[in-house]
Amino acid sequence: MKKSIVKIIKATIISCIVAFLFIFVICFTFQKVGKEKIDMAIYLLNIITVNENEVQEVSPVLQGNTLANYPTYGSKYATLKIDSIGVELPVYYGANYTILKSGIAHDDTSFFPGEGGSIILAGHNFKTFLADLPKAEIGDKIVLDTNYGTFNYEIYGTKIVKETEIDEVPIQNEKEILMIYTCWPINNIGHASERYVVYANKIEE
Repeated sequence: MKKSIVKIIKATIISCIVAFLFIFVICFTFQKVGKEKIDMAIYLLNIITVNENEVQEVSPVLQGNTLANYPTYGSKYATLKIDSIGVELPVYYGANYTILKSGIAHDDTSFFPGEGGSIILAGHNFKTFLADLPKAEIGDKIVLDTNYGTFNYEIYGTKIVKETEIDEVPIQNEKEILMIYTCWPINNIGHASERYVVYANKIEE
């Protein structure tokens, strides 16, 4: 009787170990190989969706430090370029789940390029989005090529902050500062409680 119980316990332990190893291998494979391919597939599907439900764009005009004819919420109005890390992505006005799946989101509580205040942009940490953002260095150039002009910025700082620390991405109108953030850590799967933020000053070129 005791021998039978011992055999059952041993068999159960072995089964648990095998199951654990199987799950570990699956997770490791997904992390190293499958995640990038899945992200790419999602990205391509999102591009199709955006094209099919394209939001009508308006033509903004910068008058002094004021933008006239603001873009329609959800419309693309610019392209974000960070040559040092090979980033070139569409920027959409507004920040919601659909926009974040399609490109870079512009926080609608922040200013637009050329208005002289805080510009806050956000993007996913997928390989096809801002996975390489932490590789950007102080002094690197960032370009926002909008449909009303081209604006240049230079990175002066980076920081890892908690998602609740909104004072680390302040809205102000004393100086034109571009802030771009993504979830941290970069290889995180699921909800991330931290953000990687890049800060850049507007420069004239």
